Amino acid sequence: MAASESPTEGGDRAGVLLYYKYAPVPDLPSLVRFYDSNCRSLALLGRVRIAPDGVNVTVGGSMPSLEKHIAAVKSMILFEGTDFKLASCDHPSDDRIARECGFTSLSIRVVKELVTFRSDPLLDSPKVCNAGRHLSAVEFHSVLHDAGNNLESQAQNQFVLLDARNLYETRIGKFQATNVETLDPKIRQYSDLPSWIDEHSEKLHGKHILMYCTGGIRCETASAYIRSKGAGFENVFQLFGGIQRYLEQFPDGGYFKGKNFVFDHRLSVGNQDDVISSCLLCGSSFDDYSSRCRCNYCRMLVLVCYDCQAIAGRKYVCELCQRNGKGSKPMMLQENELHEEPSSDSLEATEITNATFPGVTTPTQTHRTYANNHLRKLRILCLHGFRQNASSFKGRTSSLAKKLKDMVEFVFVDAPHQLPLIYQLRPTEPDLLSEQTMDAPSSFQQSPPPTMNCKKRFAWLIDPNSNSLEEQGWRKADVPFNPLQYQQQTYGFEASYYYLKDVILRMGPFDGILGFSQGAAMTALFCQQQQKRCSVMDFRFAILCSGFSAISRDPSKESIRCPSLHCFGNSQGQDRQIANQASRELADMFEEECSIVIEHDMGHIIPTRSPYLDQMKEFLRRFI
Repeated sequence: MAASESPTEGGDRAGVLLYYKYAPVPDLPSLVRFYDSNCRSLALLGRVRIAPDGVNVTVGGSMPSLEKHIAAVKSMILFEGTDFKLASCDHPSDDRIARECGFTSLSIRVVKELVTFRSDPLLDSPKVCNAGRHLSAVEFHSVLHDAGNNLESQAQNQFVLLDARNLYETRIGKFQATNVETLDPKIRQYSDLPSWIDEHSEKLHGKHILMYCTGGIRCETASAYIRSKGAGFENVFQLFGGIQRYLEQFPDGGYFKGKNFVFDHRLSVGNQDDVISSCLLCGSSFDDYSSRCRCNYCRMLVLVCYDCQAIAGRKYVCELCQRNGKGSKPMMLQENELHEEPSSDSLEATEITNATFPGVTTPTQTHRTYANNHLRKLRILCLHGFRQNASSFKGRTSSLAKKLKDMVEFVFVDAPHQLPLIYQLRPTEPDLLSEQTMDAPSSFQQSPPPTMNCKKRFAWLIDPNSNSLEEQGWRKADVPFNPLQYQQQTYGFEASYYYLKDVILRMGPFDGILGFSQGAAMTALFCQQQQKRCSVMDFRFAILCSGFSAISRDPSKESIRCPSLHCFGNSQGQDRQIANQASRELADMFEEECSIVIEHDMGHIIPTRSPYLDQMKEFLRRFI
């Protein structure tokens, strides 16, 4: 989408700013506070990622605000020599695209690494101090020009171009030069690149490797990884500033053909008439991702022309899934599910579309099948809300279980903390047998109801000032119901944690865990504790519905690296028990790259109608 020259609201041009810096960060909390204060004061929206070894930023706003932000960042020694890529553009014209790309809010997170290079968190990423030599856009262009004009066979085999981007990016644009082979790994996500390099090292050995990516950051780690292989892999060069800087230097495209895919609301930049890609279904020339069509299996972006989109009932299978034979296998999809869009707050979240997620180690699963060759169902441990029990939660989720019966098996357990039964004072019924009492003021119930047939109630977390653990039977309510009582329920986690570990040992293994309300808070705490104590989690994924964070969110703490689906009421919804912001704060505890958010317009429930159910099904399919 080309930048427009028309003025924006208020007379200020809009813009997008990208920059990264690899350097040791001496004080993470202080840097988090700087970005939070500076970006909010300038009304900048987008993503800020801070790691112990640097910063990666993509933000948008008015051009004057972005220029002020650059000036503030430049004043810090940490950012000396940083390449700030600032481009003017229109304000987002499509709210859906802006929301998916993360440009409707400001997200600041502390992460383990700026870009996830390996899917196994136990393996260290290469040090960027060993990265390949930077070539400016002019130098990069000159090398390709000289190689193209050199007809000697030995020189023709001296250089190779290596694209470090994902398949959906390379589909719409890449470098092409005479006498220089372009290697396109055709990967679904960046963390797949190390495996491709290992498997194709013979194509790189002894060559001068010219690497490139969108803005340069992915080449830093990837080039260092290639160079770490030793003799024969020393000559690695990377395009400084990436494709973006190259196209600024060579507006006609130079040796870059097509368009540069970008991770903001612009979607792509470059010559709008230069189309090198085609429709997945009919093969016609097409390169517009604005419709956000996705593979029905892995959710990777695919190119589907407008005519093919208009044909109902078509399913989209990307070439990677076709290569793996998925296109010929039956899918558990109804016709009305074929064109669903993922509900996520940023493109980063939907980039990661495989059943395994970057930075996550989950239990090894045996893919058992039934006699009819269907994959086994996913076993999900379900945690009920406060003052509920397994039986009541099973009843409340019966509709969901029925609609997911072909995919999942729900297992319900009571929480370990038993609560007293609560009753409130209320007027008694008038004595219909006495005329005198008919005229007398109503008396009030002072004794509890009978305990016969009353089911026990439980909790995962309780108020530390409560003596509920010692109480039995009924207890009179001390005060009227407080909708914010969940904020005081912070005690009892250790007992609940070890209780769940025992449940997993006795009743497991489980593929995932689902928590509702306080159960969602417990789910987050359990996953967080597992990340601290264990190298392998007991669950492959977590589903958190109408949840809240039982602890204050600290941006300087490491995010939870567990694939997660967050389902809660939007700011205009009917959930009067858990505020939208509370559920958002819970979602922010999880790694953005492997989390998906679904906001609905309903109450304190788990929705079971479209499109919310369809999005939940799509998330679950990744793990089947």
